[in-house]
Amino acid sequence: MTVEYYFKEGCFIEEWLNNSNNEEISIARVRVEANNTTRKHLLLNTSERYVILSGSGMVTVGDKTWQVNAKDVVSIKAGQEQSIENPNSQDLIFLAICSPRFEEKNYMECN
Repeated sequence: MTVEYYFKEGCFIEEWLNNSNNEEISIARVRVEANNTTRKHLLLNTSERYVILSGSGMVTVGDKTWQVNAKDVVSIKAGQEQSIENPNSQDLIFLAICSPRFEEKNYMECN
């Protein structure tokens, strides 16, 4: 059983797969509450894909911002600044798939 927890990025995380037995990938369900935006951040040495499951929002990767909706996939290279905004009244839910697996030591907030 997985437990949802609040992460300092400004969202709620439910780890579906993230352990040292599977270094090449991690999968987490991410929930961004209504009218919230995650902090601008990057992941060192880790690429990431967002698979939007429900809701919609505005994603920023590097200097580009665009709208995302259910079934969209966003690819983020290692070291790229990123954030996602949920300007709506319902939660935005997506999978964050990282390779290699997400490790908090690789998370860096940006100004």
